[in-house]
Amino acid sequence: QVQLVESGGRLVQAGGSLRLSCAASGRTSSNYVMGWFRQAPGKEREFVAAISWSGGNTHYADSAKGRFTISRDNAKNTVYLQMNSLKPEDTAVYYCAADPRGIVSVWGSQYLYWGQGTQVTVSS
Repeated sequence: QVQLVESGGRLVQAGGSLRLSCAASGRTSSNYVMGWFRQAPGKEREFVAAISWSGGNTHYADSAKGRFTISRDNAKNTVYLQMNSLKPEDTAVYYCAADPRGIVSVWGSQYLYWGQGTQVTVSS
């Protein structure tokens, strides 16, 4: 019912910035929560950030606090992840996710819809 497409991933140098976008299409609703997760080679998927439909409720992983900012533009059905002060350990495939139940969650299992990911590589 909902399709998510990430974009913006690329190779950047440590200390640089990058903005990821996730465009949603299909039967979206005003209650959808959007989140960003990432997965590095050999590691499990981990939570990065999440945001409520209104944008009034956000949550960040400790690794993202102070460096990353999640936002959304509902008129464009798009969620963003602004990443600053990037580190090599931020290298991963970044996925956006959506859930219609309206609860901001750090658990990937809580999200019903997922994009296919965009690769972010941070060089030292």
